[in-house]
Amino acid sequence: MGSKVVTFGEIMLRLSPPGHQRFVQATSFDAVYGGGEANVAVSLANYGLDAYFVTKVPNHEMGQCAVNALRSLGVHTDYVARGGDRLGIYFCELGASQRASRVIYDRANSAIAQIEPGEFEWAEILRGAQWFHFTGITPALSDTAAAVTLEAARTAKDMGIKVSADLNYRKKLWSQEKANRVMSELMRYVDVAIGNEEDAEKIFGISAHSSDVTRGQLCMEAYQDVAQELRRRFGLDSVAITLRESISASDNMWSGMLYNGHDFHVSRKYRVHIVDRVGGGDSFAGGLIYALLTGMEGKDAVEFAAAASCLKHSVFGDFNMVSTLEVEALASGDGSGRVQR
Repeated sequence: MGSKVVTFGEIMLRLSPPGHQRFVQATSFDAVYGGGEANVAVSLANYGLDAYFVTKVPNHEMGQCAVNALRSLGVHTDYVARGGDRLGIYFCELGASQRASRVIYDRANSAIAQIEPGEFEWAEILRGAQWFHFTGITPALSDTAAAVTLEAARTAKDMGIKVSADLNYRKKLWSQEKANRVMSELMRYVDVAIGNEEDAEKIFGISAHSSDVTRGQLCMEAYQDVAQELRRRFGLDSVAITLRESISASDNMWSGMLYNGHDFHVSRKYRVHIVDRVGGGDSFAGGLIYALLTGMEGKDAVEFAAAASCLKHSVFGDFNMVSTLEVEALASGDGSGRVQR
């Protein structure tokens, strides 16, 4: 196997009406599993890395189903804890045309939200790892989940392991004020930050002036200012920003930016016709982690990440079910979609 990467967060059961049906139309639901850091682990396992996902799931069949989903895709689940009463659930209605997608959470008091500091032996879990990844979703689940995330990030930093954080602000989980307070502490241990314009503004008050993603208007200089301020404020090695221009729920323009303190690298822009956009940011994070761990730099790294996340939009479910070769082909310019024989 390749480099060892550890991710930590929640995995949930996702229930979606078939196709593009609305919730009120559905008489059945498609069941898949997903969650920010789990999605990243799946991407990394698909690319051949030694991906470990750490979480806590209830000690019953639904918890085991989530673990089985990860194992079936090559993700190591050695450090998954068992306990608590329930697995988090979310309902996802896929949008189309001018009708937006909708998400309804049913995750309160899930097993991972009830974890306590000291439950995980982070020094053991992180031994031999080159990278640790978390998102802003996990510390938003509960005060104890935030404390455990801090334990993990601090331990990784002390062990000389690269730490990345996808900011991932979720207004349904916590306030902007609390997000700022908690994430500002966590960012002391982060080397690579990943996010979008909403994350930076809602959590840290750093806004991309002159940009309006709802109207498809992006000001690249404003995003450069956001990346520079994030790096300056938290002493980061690099900052990556996903750039989504929403034409409709069915069609977006998609690209990414990487700033390393010296140069700004912007990927090519893709027009994507969306099958499922959930997990798009996670697939960008997974692609970027893989690229940086395997020695890609600057332009090549952000091109790989953007291509990986572009392909994710064509895949149903949270997980990005694509290979390294497919991503490399798209990143090199083969976006024709022609049948591969």
